Amino acid sequence: MGLLLKLFIPLLGAALAFYFYSAPENFNEEMLRGKRVIVTGASSGIGEQMAYHLARMEAHLLLTARTEAKLQKVVERCLELGAASAHYISGSMDSPTLPEEVLREAENTWGGLDMLILNHIGQTSFSYFNGDVGHVRKLMEINFVSYVALATAALPLLKESEGSIVVVSSIAGRMGGPFTAPYSATKFALDGFFSSLRQELIIDKVNVSITLCILGYINTESAVRTVSHIIPDTPAPKEECALEIIRGGALRQREVRYPPRTVSSMLLIRSFAPEFLDSIVRSSYRVENVRR
Repeated sequence: MGLLLKLFIPLLGAALAFYFYSAPENFNEEMLRGKRVIVTGASSGIGEQMAYHLARMEAHLLLTARTEAKLQKVVERCLELGAASAHYISGSMDSPTLPEEVLREAENTWGGLDMLILNHIGQTSFSYFNGDVGHVRKLMEINFVSYVALATAALPLLKESEGSIVVVSSIAGRMGGPFTAPYSATKFALDGFFSSLRQELIIDKVNVSITLCILGYINTESAVRTVSHIIPDTPAPKEECALEIIRGGALRQREVRYPPRTVSSMLLIRSFAPEFLDSIVRSSYRVENVRR
């Protein structure tokens, strides 16, 4: 069965990738020049790489993350790469006051906002659910509620600029795999909220786009450290992933899937053979390495 899936997914993925990505490429890096962009979770991983791409595109940047020392280095690098300006605010997104503080800084510094990229995540383990409801509650606060709070605070500015919201999510927000119950719950919540909000904005004729990014296994340091001993797959490059997210937001796409073949194939198989896909996922993991 595993061999069948390995043969089937590349063929299906190639067809789906052609379908989703065969439209003419009209992304130009100049589209971001001078744009005012907030990136959360920007001190490492995909967020850091997005900051560097945006800096090369000469955007104005406001970066957030928990660790101030790392943020300082990222801001310095962004200025070296050509960012029109770069600032940071450090803090944890479980703080109820941080979203307002971030948006107040954007308004005071720039007088507006063109793009909000929501990318931060709280720390969680890749393990059996141990019944810790408190952890679920805290993770929901960081991975979901703070996204809602930031988007809510940003909407007045984004309505003025007819800007964009980019939500970095996961395939775990479309299909519930093992060992990710709290994390998966937060990502499903993101999909539900922002998909509904998109509909309301369209009904109200508000020209603010919402791009939902469905990501697979990416070679960020935290992801590799957490799951490489359990998932034998080769992770996709974070640099390319970051660029695809920016591209999707700039083009105001409804959805970004990366890596496109893998994610699109798994979602399609799930739609008509969910139990088959679940069994393949379970059998592909090194379950003996999972902590209880």
